Amino acid sequence: MAAQCCCRKAPGAEAAPARPPPEPPPALDVASASSAQLFRLRHLQLGLELRPEARELAGCLVLELCARRPAPRALVLDAHPALRLHSAAFRRAPAAAAGEPPCAFAFAAPGPGPAPLPPLPAFPEAPGAEPACCPLAFRVDPFTDYGSSLTVTLPPELQAHQPFQVILRYTSTDAPAIWWLDPELTYGSAKPFVFTQGHSVCNRSFFPCFDTPAVKCTYSAVVKAPSGVQVLMSATQSTYVEEEGVYRFHMEHPVPAYLVALVAGDLQPADIGPRSRVWAEPCLLPTATSKLSGAVEQWLSAAERLYGPYLWGRYDIVFLPPSFPIVAMENPCLTFIISSILESDEFLIIDVIHEVAHSWFGNAVTNATWEEMWLSEGLATYAQRRITTETYGAAFTCLETAFRLDALHRQMKLLGEDSPVSKLQVKLEPGVNPSHLMNLFTYEKGYCFVYYLSQLCGDPQRFDSFLRAYVEKYKFTSVVAQDLLDSFLTFFPELKEQSVDCRAGLEFERWLNATGPPLAEPDLSQGSSLTRPVEALFQLWTAAPLDQAAASASTIDISKWRTFQTALFLDRLLDGSPLPQEVVTSLSKCYSALLDSMNAEIRIRWLQIVVRNDYYPDLHRVRRFLENQMSRMYTIPLYEDLCTGALKSFALEVFYQTQGRLHPNLRRTIQQILSQGLGPGTEPSVEQGGARADSEADAGAPALLLGDEAPGSAISLRDVNVSA
Repeated sequence: MAAQCCCRKAPGAEAAPARPPPEPPPALDVASASSAQLFRLRHLQLGLELRPEARELAGCLVLELCARRPAPRALVLDAHPALRLHSAAFRRAPAAAAGEPPCAFAFAAPGPGPAPLPPLPAFPEAPGAEPACCPLAFRVDPFTDYGSSLTVTLPPELQAHQPFQVILRYTSTDAPAIWWLDPELTYGSAKPFVFTQGHSVCNRSFFPCFDTPAVKCTYSAVVKAPSGVQVLMSATQSTYVEEEGVYRFHMEHPVPAYLVALVAGDLQPADIGPRSRVWAEPCLLPTATSKLSGAVEQWLSAAERLYGPYLWGRYDIVFLPPSFPIVAMENPCLTFIISSILESDEFLIIDVIHEVAHSWFGNAVTNATWEEMWLSEGLATYAQRRITTETYGAAFTCLETAFRLDALHRQMKLLGEDSPVSKLQVKLEPGVNPSHLMNLFTYEKGYCFVYYLSQLCGDPQRFDSFLRAYVEKYKFTSVVAQDLLDSFLTFFPELKEQSVDCRAGLEFERWLNATGPPLAEPDLSQGSSLTRPVEALFQLWTAAPLDQAAASASTIDISKWRTFQTALFLDRLLDGSPLPQEVVTSLSKCYSALLDSMNAEIRIRWLQIVVRNDYYPDLHRVRRFLENQMSRMYTIPLYEDLCTGALKSFALEVFYQTQGRLHPNLRRTIQQILSQGLGPGTEPSVEQGGARADSEADAGAPALLLGDEAPGSAISLRDVNVSA
């Protein structure tokens, strides 16, 4: 017998208050085929079975919904050709009692914790067999190259605000959201590994859903995995039920579909703070623990002082193998981060703090459409820099900001100032993958606008207070830019009276819709003690006579520099490449051996200088680097540079020797880069098993090249901040 909802009044209780007005429908999203505006999604339940040998996921999805209007003909969900739907069923919920909020559900079992899930498809007594369920007709239609539409016919007598469930059984194979790794693609080479990556619109291949950031709901899941494999999800509660051999998860706060994430593999935990632990393969765990122990709590506490309580309970981090397609992803309660970044301490710090900031900006308050991603990324970047200023000082923050703004201007030069993707409010045309909008403008131009707003207040602490109120007002909802700006002017009425939104040349509307660079940039003079030496050394090598440059440079010990200083110096040299051959020779004599001993973020920049200048004496270092790297963020930039010059044959040779150690998706991307300019039938071969890495799967990952830029274009991976 279903338990009564806790909202029900006991007999004889006082009269129930009037029913609150229904929530407004979510914003229209051209990247979603769904009928999300016609329904309210309260909760979703997932029953999953991981089948790594078949690279297949079997799923049972239960959506708890109510219609906003009476008698909707059908429910339309986002899906994907990788999903094979087996059945659809309908189950009606008891009618809500007077005084209950619209769409109040009575499915949950009494007591705390998640409601029990229907059994998995592979288990006995599948949901379709339950007497309360009736089968539904469904069809799948094409939508875009990144998804399909799933139309499920509903019973005709369905009433507005009447709760009901739709139960879908499916399997997912070769899904762009689900990355299956053979054991040899992990560090331990012992067990298979799988992770999901939903941003921006990939999770429609993980489970049918309203795949739009405008829709949020709570979720629960039951996952069955092979013996000895640890399963984690982005959830506030997790337990392992040994007698059933399953993991149970529950997310108590509403999240959009793209933030539902899963990882499973040979993972072990280590506590690094009172509410944080790291998960990693056993061989990586000591390094991950030593780098982050105590630090994450320091960052969380700083963020709480600035923006209010951390809302998600735990903040755990899982380090993924090099095949992870981006640097980091802010999945609630469980940040995903690529393990390759562990050797670059300052980049690790910035990337984790950025994901911490997303706990407030992006996860708690989310952009309602992908056309305004800056609402998450620009605010998270601003919050990240406030946290680093509080923790490491203004000079370090200014150095990191200068490094990123340098990259922004590099990207601007490559794209042109009239590029439509340089707008903060980008127009997303139907059929265009929203992942193509991920670029430095989203982060850095968005940051500059938020910084400008903070300067209007005259005091960053006052702006912190505004952002705290903004999060409190909009937490667990999705917003548009006007919500932020209206809240800002309401919080600061004196600024509204001054019409700061209409200042000539700095109008809010112009910030949002003008192409080109930021209308204003922050004052970074507090970082001059760190940036001045970089500029001076760069000028020596590019302006002074070569013998003087070499002599003066020998007195500057860059081994004592911060990573961001060295990276900024090398980026400036890259921007000036090709350099005179005698300059490159002298640079190599001064720095090559030293740089080769530094972290991968430094090494890849020096090696790109080597490649862009056809400096053959250091090509052996390029070969060794590519032989030891399996991450796309450290391989694609070098292959792009190798293939734009005279070194394509060298690139082909290295690829043939290393392709077996690369994930099929990465293999496919490098194939495309290498095939540029080759004749028909000369495309580099991929060993058996590469068929899974079709172009659709590769396009499913967040875009690492801008827009529709082809591999081999001038815009390389290093020009994009690939933390989500």
